[in-house]
Amino acid sequence: MIPYQPAHFYVENMVKLSMSKEWHLYIARNPKGILYTGIAKDINARIAAHNDGIGAKFTRGRGPWIPVHTEGPMDHGEALKREIKIKKDRKFKKALKAQF
Repeated sequence: MIPYQPAHFYVENMVKLSMSKEWHLYIARNPKGILYTGIAKDINARIAAHNDGIGAKFTRGRGPWIPVHTEGPMDHGEALKREIKIKKDRKFKKALKAQF
């Protein structure tokens, strides 16, 4: 049984979690050349989840996925901002596809 914790306990821990510089941005590629951008604390575990069909819905049935680009570590907010920026950057994705 988990002991009761006041609400501020969870909020403080969430703030610590989001402010820790443990997050990494990754771009994964499948054999058809499709790129997927995401963030994770453990990139290898996240790629394995994508390949096992328990990752993001987009990646299910489209694997196997291999990481082709990583950045980090950074805090959660930075990682989210960078993910959005990369998803909008067509030139970056085109250059990345050209490498493989």
